[in-house]
Amino acid sequence: MSQLSADEEVQLQTLLTKFLRSISDKISGAPSTKCAEEILLHLEETDKNFHNYEFVRYLRQHVDGSLGTVVEDEIHNLTRGGHHAVGSGHDTLIHAVTRRTRDSAQYHQMIQTLKNTMMVVVESLINKFEENQLGKEEVYTEMERRQSNSQYADNCSDSDSSFNQSYAFIRQEQLQVLAEKLDSSKPKEVRREALQALCCAPPPDVLSCESWSTMRRNLCAALTEPDLSENVLQFFAKSFSLSPLSVTREIYTSLAKSVESGFLSQRLSFPTGSATVDVNSPQISLLLKQIRLMNDFQKEVTTFWIRHPEKYMEEIIESTFSLLSFHHQHGLTGTEKTLEPVYLFSLLDIKATWFKKWMHGYYSRTVVLRLLQKKYKTLIVSALQQCLHYSESFERATSESTDSHMEEPNDPGLPHTSVYTRKELEYAFFVHSLCVLGKLIIYTNGRKLFPIKIRKYKDPITLTDLIVILINIMCRHPHPLSSDTSLTDVSHALQHVEGSLSPSCLVMEVLRMLCERTECAADCLYQTPVIEALLAPVVALLSAQQTTIGKPAATQILIADILARIANTDKGLALFLYEKNLVGHGERTFAAHIIVQFTLRLLNEAMPSLSESDVSHTLCGAFIFVCQQMYNTCEGLQVLQTYGLHKAIAAAWKKTSSLSERIPTPVSGACTGRSTQETANMLVWEETLLGSLLNFAATPKGLLLLQQTGAINECVSYMFSRFTKKLQVSRCEKFGYGVMVTQVAVTAPGVAALHSSGFVRSLVVELWSALECGSDDARVVHPRPTPMDPIDRSCFKSFLSLVNLLSSSLSVWELLGRQSLANKSEYTLREMPTSIPDLIDRLIAVNSDVKIHSLFHYEQSHTFGLRLWKADERIFLDKIKIRQAL
Repeated sequence: MSQLSADEEVQLQTLLTKFLRSISDKISGAPSTKCAEEILLHLEETDKNFHNYEFVRYLRQHVDGSLGTVVEDEIHNLTRGGHHAVGSGHDTLIHAVTRRTRDSAQYHQMIQTLKNTMMVVVESLINKFEENQLGKEEVYTEMERRQSNSQYADNCSDSDSSFNQSYAFIRQEQLQVLAEKLDSSKPKEVRREALQALCCAPPPDVLSCESWSTMRRNLCAALTEPDLSENVLQFFAKSFSLSPLSVTREIYTSLAKSVESGFLSQRLSFPTGSATVDVNSPQISLLLKQIRLMNDFQKEVTTFWIRHPEKYMEEIIESTFSLLSFHHQHGLTGTEKTLEPVYLFSLLDIKATWFKKWMHGYYSRTVVLRLLQKKYKTLIVSALQQCLHYSESFERATSESTDSHMEEPNDPGLPHTSVYTRKELEYAFFVHSLCVLGKLIIYTNGRKLFPIKIRKYKDPITLTDLIVILINIMCRHPHPLSSDTSLTDVSHALQHVEGSLSPSCLVMEVLRMLCERTECAADCLYQTPVIEALLAPVVALLSAQQTTIGKPAATQILIADILARIANTDKGLALFLYEKNLVGHGERTFAAHIIVQFTLRLLNEAMPSLSESDVSHTLCGAFIFVCQQMYNTCEGLQVLQTYGLHKAIAAAWKKTSSLSERIPTPVSGACTGRSTQETANMLVWEETLLGSLLNFAATPKGLLLLQQTGAINECVSYMFSRFTKKLQVSRCEKFGYGVMVTQVAVTAPGVAALHSSGFVRSLVVELWSALECGSDDARVVHPRPTPMDPIDRSCFKSFLSLVNLLSSSLSVWELLGRQSLANKSEYTLREMPTSIPDLIDRLIAVNSDVKIHSLFHYEQSHTFGLRLWKADERIFLDKIKIRQAL
């Protein structure tokens, strides 16, 4: 390869050129040559397509051809005799072969040859590049001479083509000429020609030139002209991606001022009555393009503004707030309303992604909240007014007709037409406002902005008032349930509700964020008016009152989800169990009593308004889950046990189980769609009821109630099926069934159920496999840790589970009472213990040579068995904690 032919040199040049073009984005942004070299050195680590480049594959083939024989010889020498000459382990062998290969003469010869070859190829590429640059400079010089002779009135082809070059650099004198040509007094053709040239010039050179202030003023003036605005926006967009924040902030603020001037000068009318807004009209289209460019920059600027002074960020934020708070002092005529920038912002970014990104980091969130508090609180006032307006408008529509509701677009964020009505614009602004308020109140300083004084309202709107308003919106306008009758599981139903821009989904997103944060939940949700608002539809159905809710089942499912999240916390549970006068009427004034009464009515199918079986099952499962968050605690079970909820759930399970057995088996050739779906629904509902019964075992008293139902065996079998799949308990409890197994195992019926379900057998087999797995050869190559080493996770978990099973005398008697050990005269090598007595026979009572020889690791296994037999759960756990701490 030292002597390259002409074809080989051309081939290498082509491969290297393609490779450099493929990675040009990575190295072009490097601030220095040294940084570019570092990027190239680590390219294999950062580029997932590294090994797919043709140039890389060429180099790999060359290395394989030059060193393949050397590597094979070294491997043969090091592994000669069936053992590693340099030590054990695959990694050690690789390091040894690599070291010896790099020390070989063939390796040094290959490196020198490759270096000489690449130097020839690179020099050829550099020479070609220099020749091309000289040719371009000659052409540019000639065109510049013609341009200087043509003056501004010369619109010939030579003058036009001179500004269509892609400049690699541009001089200050040329930028000064362009700035002068952009003056509004110049002819439009001259200005357009200058803008085209400006778009081809490097943005950093333009933005750092001495005449930038004049040029920026002229560019902003050109933005107002439809014929020139496209070129200006093109230059601004290019500058946003290639310039530092210190410069792009000037462009951004210029855009904000231009948009504000456009709204001020045009005084666009907000649609009223049958009027509409067409976004394809010249005035609206120009404003939308500018706002879209601003919005794109808003979403990206958070990734790098922390590396710059705070004043840059503050200037960007303040210019945005100033634009969004812009409004005309007086309407056009009388009460006619004018179109404001916030409505167009809402159309382009309906879920306020820009605000969420700005509030995410502490660096920018501090500035945002400070500006909102001191200068731009009107933004929050406007958002709150829009939520109130939407709620009141819907109430008025409901009072006029129970079948009517406020119209909203199918997908306000992605309109299918270019024409928007007043209601569509109002709804987009409502969604934007709701997202802003939802993000604001999850932070302490954001909540401090409340209470807020609203015009036409006597009392200020408090934080609690806002949450109640949102709950009312959710209840009056829930997302309809799917017609798919397979959604009998509440978790599936809730997943189906999510993902749209309906009011219920948006409010649920806010409420869930509040539930996930302890401080937010305490300030916003753990308040009597909030719980009353959540339970108001429940109370109305219980008392058979007339309700304005259009879809009560869908509403109740959403309410149950929030109630379950509240009840899953200590403060929320105490609020449900002990807070008096919560609902306000009826004999029982605790939220827990209202919830369990409603759940019992659903279980007994005593709700005429919710007669559809599938909807009732979904709703019933949702409210059973709320009760579950209460009765899986001692204090909650003490309050709820008088209602006999465990009996009602068990009765519903028995009824469902009998019904599922009566469903006929599908016949080949017959229409089986309905029966198959019905069977699936029944099975899901049956599992939901079994899981609810199983959760009574979370407390000792609850376990006793579960035993009284007679369904403990079925519940434990259900638990075992989920345990083997490593599924979590439910949506709120993010742990497995280990705690539940321990609780069930302390009683004789519980251990018997665990044994009959196959759980004990599974643990014994798992433990034995962890101790005595693989052949002798495998153990030599891959030595196992000692059985009590916590690193051996499978052995450790099995040990802990078995200790829990043997933690009470009743459990030991149930598992071992009146059972004899095998003490067989012969044990096959692969014989697997399947019960506790078998495990004792093989690991603990090792009283013969036959048992000793049947163990792969006699000392370790026997020691482990003795520890298992003598271990006390509390002492063992303490030891584990000490070892983990050390």
